[in-house]
Amino acid sequence: MKKLATVIAIFVFATMCVMGQESDLFQQKRIDLYDIDNMPNSKGDNHKDSIENNRIWRVEQPRMYLYTPGLEERTGAAVIVIPGGGYIKQAYETAGVSFAKWLNTFGVTAFVLLHRLPNQDDLIDPSIAPVMDAQRAVKWVRAHAAEYDIDPDKIGLMGCSAGAHITACVNVAKEDYSRCNDELDTVSCRPDFAILVSPVAKIEGLNIKQRDWGGDAQRLVDRFPINTMIDESTAPMLMIHSSNDRTVTPFNSVEIYKALLQAGVKKSSLHIFPFGGHSISLRSQPGSTALWPAIAEAWMRELEMIGEVRK
Repeated sequence: MKKLATVIAIFVFATMCVMGQESDLFQQKRIDLYDIDNMPNSKGDNHKDSIENNRIWRVEQPRMYLYTPGLEERTGAAVIVIPGGGYIKQAYETAGVSFAKWLNTFGVTAFVLLHRLPNQDDLIDPSIAPVMDAQRAVKWVRAHAAEYDIDPDKIGLMGCSAGAHITACVNVAKEDYSRCNDELDTVSCRPDFAILVSPVAKIEGLNIKQRDWGGDAQRLVDRFPINTMIDESTAPMLMIHSSNDRTVTPFNSVEIYKALLQAGVKKSSLHIFPFGGHSISLRSQPGSTALWPAIAEAWMRELEMIGEVRK
């Protein structure tokens, strides 16, 4: 009997540990982006989410989850966080929820976006799905800004790795891919600022061999040569990268910054740190890389996207 009690105690403890590791994402308010029976770029196939180990591998309904700062701390700014995952998944805890909670600490309302992935076989054109869903997210937040005490002119995007690439694509795209004959068709899908951490990108004229992401993911990358699509209408961007990133070259960030300066988007900023590897996280970074969250917050203040708490 004593042995059985010990086994039960160990099982309960292990279960509690596993539960403690689960993300709280799905406990937040869920915001669906489309009518699931009339979803654009869909073959209409019946499929479900595929979720494992705090990563989503297939998205049934593109959606956002809301993280709000305290009522007295809100600044009026909002950021849609796009988790990366190599275009085959989204690591929504490490590259989504953690950013959202950090943004909340200085008064920014955050939305974590789960978009359809370019490897899903239920899509008509898989290569555009992440961008159209992210555009739709910007439009939804702008259209509902008053409900969440958000300034419709202070809506940003933020992403890591592939999520940073989608962020950049939405910022430079001239076409609205998210139109679906409803009330959001007339709302702007352009962000007011963008934060790119370790961004994947198609860079014209860069004589460095880049990773081939394969299939529709690579078609997505090739579809948006970021540096040639930047112009004076592009919103300011902050690039965060490390010199020892072995997955995505830091020259992506360098070339994006050069194009921004040449286009006159002079409130943009670039920070390349010696260490940090790929997809730099918020915590436990070596040396000066640990400063990047403070730099990002200060940059948003420089843009006057955040500042005094709204009364």
